[in-house]
Amino acid sequence: MRALLVLIWMLLGGALAPAADDVTAAQGVIRSQEQAFGRDDAAAAYTYAAPAIREIFPAPDIFMSMVQNGYAPVYRHKSFEFGETKVEGGWIGQRVHIIDANGEAWEALYTLEQQPDGSYKITGCSLLKMGQAV
Repeated sequence: MRALLVLIWMLLGGALAPAADDVTAAQGVIRSQEQAFGRDDAAAAYTYAAPAIREIFPAPDIFMSMVQNGYAPVYRHKSFEFGETKVEGGWIGQRVHIIDANGEAWEALYTLEQQPDGSYKITGCSLLKMGQAV
């Protein structure tokens, strides 16, 4: 899955500059999910996941367990800052710089897809450990 997300990011490298409204919408979705994780609100966090993710994790508690166990820096962190964004059609790649609860630096690559209603939903998140934070 990580390789696929990196490939998508590389393919988006030639994309046009992101549309401000789309970037704002996508970042709002990511931020809302991040805040739901902070409140341990599995039901709210789950609403930001794309249909394909909800098929893999068919209930909010199952989804939250996966995040807690596999994405600890996303689940609990000291800082969460947006980085570079790339847009291609209805797809957005959003980098997020994270300092986890232990002070270690990570980079997350979120991918989002525009839904038929115009909203964006998170289709994936890939984490890369960057080393110790300063």
